[in-house]
Amino acid sequence: MNIITDDSLANIEFQLKWKSKNAEHNENFYTTVNVWRDILPPGLNERLLGKASGDIVQATYSKEEKLLSSTPSNEMTLKRGQFTSDTITPRYGRFYPLGTLNGIANVFPGNLKPFRVTGINNGHINVDLNHPLSDYDLTVKAVVQDAIAKPYDRGGGCSMLMECLADGPGMQVRGNGRSTDFFSENAFDREDETNDDLFYQKPRFVNHIDSKAISTISELYGSLMQPGMDVLDLMSAWRSHIPDNADLKSLVGLGMNAEEMSENPQLTDYRVHDLNINPKLPFEDNSFDLVICTVSVEYLIHPDDVFADVARVLRPGGTFALTFSNRWFPPKTIRVWSELHEFERVGLVLEYFLRTGKFTGLNTFSSRGWPRPETDKYYPDVFISDPVYAVWGKTVK
Repeated sequence: MNIITDDSLANIEFQLKWKSKNAEHNENFYTTVNVWRDILPPGLNERLLGKASGDIVQATYSKEEKLLSSTPSNEMTLKRGQFTSDTITPRYGRFYPLGTLNGIANVFPGNLKPFRVTGINNGHINVDLNHPLSDYDLTVKAVVQDAIAKPYDRGGGCSMLMECLADGPGMQVRGNGRSTDFFSENAFDREDETNDDLFYQKPRFVNHIDSKAISTISELYGSLMQPGMDVLDLMSAWRSHIPDNADLKSLVGLGMNAEEMSENPQLTDYRVHDLNINPKLPFEDNSFDLVICTVSVEYLIHPDDVFADVARVLRPGGTFALTFSNRWFPPKTIRVWSELHEFERVGLVLEYFLRTGKFTGLNTFSSRGWPRPETDKYYPDVFISDPVYAVWGKTVK
């Protein structure tokens, strides 16, 4: 068995765990590390030496250790004219590229590093340039996948691990406890406003994410399932992406295309129903233990109504879990979805949960950086697997 030395590379899954006021968060990031050269959080390089496949090292860092950049001077008030974009209107709590600002030292056009808008008033905007995770205690776990002898001396997949691992996480939570303004400017408009049944009348027997992403979603759903559960697959299709060995009492599909759902081998029943016309689910109260929704939340134009009705059909303590990636049907996705950073989309779905007031025990999840399976049709044009994001919560008992 190969072990990690100064002269080896290591494939590692890093798990970043943190807790905000409204949710617990678990970020997973796969990369290749040169332990001798790449810069990891303090103490991890040394702890990884001698480790082999399956070994785990872990460290916790308090916010006072300033693992991520944070200084009071990065919180400032700017004149409205210093926000230079002609196509973007700044909104409270949202993130924008630093390159949209001028008159700030060391900020240049084209800089994509995000900053957050924390206030808009009297022709001024308040901005926070600090890293959105800088106010949180962080736990970093490194799960060794394998160690490889270096063919030559080179860096790993990223030289500053925290810059990669924390690139996005933190953007999914509210700023200063106030709801993020995701809902202005016709947020739920779509490019194609024709009835959805026209768009979905032709069956699509394809998977919209690669097999690695599917297995990640299946594992996540499996962790939320117990034998004998009644499960609703919301916005269902020809596959449900749940474990093959799930010992469920029932798995009911609710979707737009009967032909697709009739080909789903795991469904025990299905209903054709357009949630964008009628957000009320055609089920009795307290009918399900778990509701899942896979790569479809971005098409809902009445999410508040749908989330509230999901709470109605769930039994007390039941779970609503949604997963998504960075691929969708552009004509039918809501306007705001395509405008957001990937982790802001997690924040949008989290906001749906919070706005209903009917869920507790909220969690978010991300999985990024894994190699794309060589059997995937987009390989080798795309080497990285589709990212997976998830948000789930339980109904109030």
